[in-house]
Amino acid sequence: MSSEIQILDLKFKPYLSAEMIDKKVGELASKIDLDYAGRHPLFICILNGSFIFASDLLKKVSLPCNIEFVRLKSYEGTQSTEKVREVLGLQVDIKDRDLIVVEDIVDTGHTLAHFFEYLKDYEPRSVKLASLIFKKEAFQKEFQIDYLGFEIENKFIVGYGLDYNEYGRNLDAIYQLV
Repeated sequence: MSSEIQILDLKFKPYLSAEMIDKKVGELASKIDLDYAGRHPLFICILNGSFIFASDLLKKVSLPCNIEFVRLKSYEGTQSTEKVREVLGLQVDIKDRDLIVVEDIVDTGHTLAHFFEYLKDYEPRSVKLASLIFKKEAFQKEFQIDYLGFEIENKFIVGYGLDYNEYGRNLDAIYQLV
């Protein structure tokens, strides 16, 4: 992992290496394979941030599954606005389906709490959550993360799908604000 990097006006230092992330994603995929054996889950990936995590996770999941994308927006710069906008909604029927929502990061929880309420109206059989990152200190809601990669401090991070003003998503590792 390289040393400090600059994205726009901010500097970031190495935090989670590509190798650490890959190992954890493999562990999560193995757990999902065990938990959903004999079932056909639908993965709902929340764009834009979760696309890299979702791609790597689904390449390691060996059971039959489907994937769908939604886009919710609640961040401006480095802060959550706590107002959730649905930019792209569900395009498939989820009634009686086993859903696994894939998110890059859970911090305040406002975005996912809003989305889980939305999903209830469509009567899925089950809803589970897979998140690569969890900021417990920032968390303000009450729901469970069923498949968790890393619990981290409440510091701003970028890379592996996570962005700073839409930059830095393409980094293969995760960097923390200096």
